[in-house]
Amino acid sequence: MTPVVSFVIALLLLALALWSVLARDAFVAVAGFVAYGLLLSLVWVRLAGIDVALTEAAIGGGLTGALLIGAVARLRATEAAALHERSGGGVRGLAALLSAAVAALLVLCVLVLPGPAPTLAPQVAANLPATQVGNPITGVLLAFRAVDTLLEAIVLVIALLGVWSLAPDGLWGGRPGQRHVADPDGIFAYLARLLPPIGIVIAIYIFWAGADHPGGKFQAATILAAMWMLVQMAGLADVPPVSTRRLRWGIAAGPLVFVAVGVLGVLTAGIFLAYPEGWAKPMIVVIEIALLPTLTLVLALLMNGPPARNPES
Repeated sequence: MTPVVSFVIALLLLALALWSVLARDAFVAVAGFVAYGLLLSLVWVRLAGIDVALTEAAIGGGLTGALLIGAVARLRATEAAALHERSGGGVRGLAALLSAAVAALLVLCVLVLPGPAPTLAPQVAANLPATQVGNPITGVLLAFRAVDTLLEAIVLVIALLGVWSLAPDGLWGGRPGQRHVADPDGIFAYLARLLPPIGIVIAIYIFWAGADHPGGKFQAATILAAMWMLVQMAGLADVPPVSTRRLRWGIAAGPLVFVAVGVLGVLTAGIFLAYPEGWAKPMIVVIEIALLPTLTLVLALLMNGPPARNPES
């Protein structure tokens, strides 16, 4: 990527950021945010962060954008009234002043960084061979900062429980979202039959390659969740009730296995989430395999929203 192209992408990023912040229409702002996320993934590719680029495109631009579109659809009834409300000049001026102050503070923090900037990269590179994985992102996430990764998985499960808690009392334990209906002989149903097998194969490859190459559980889980959502939207299958025991075990399995591996590390290596010598890669693979269905279910169920139907409907 030439410097000219990099400069153009940087300008487009700034323009999309301003567009998303200043747009009065919520849907227009979300559209700008999605485009911003997808363009930001190109920036990560330019910086050789392929794993981050894949995650940004899938989670930042894809999943988050879809969630925001769903929120905009729910707020359409109140948006018209909100558009007619304008803050006073003093409030707008104070907001602009605070934004400028935060931006100036961030610029100052960057300028006063020592040169070269402090980094743990040499230590990570020196100890990465002990993890037996070739992908440094996987090694960092599941070895050097495994506790953070465990907490991130738990936070996702808690977020799903928070969404489920929004269901009316009479529908607790029911099916999330509305039942989608589509023409069984239409092009949408045809794509819902054609694409999932391809998506599953791609997801398995990205997941398995993540130990030594760009990819991993988050990217694979996003693809699998998208394929499941496609089948649901085509009316070929329905989401199970949240009271289903197998569904709940699938959601809890990943964090439980992660914690179990951590406890095993205490027994064998004396530290929580420490790996015995020679067993780092097998245990990392076990954690990733356990987290894959959990992440797939959580991402898809977050998109479906809180229970809105009885289990029988």
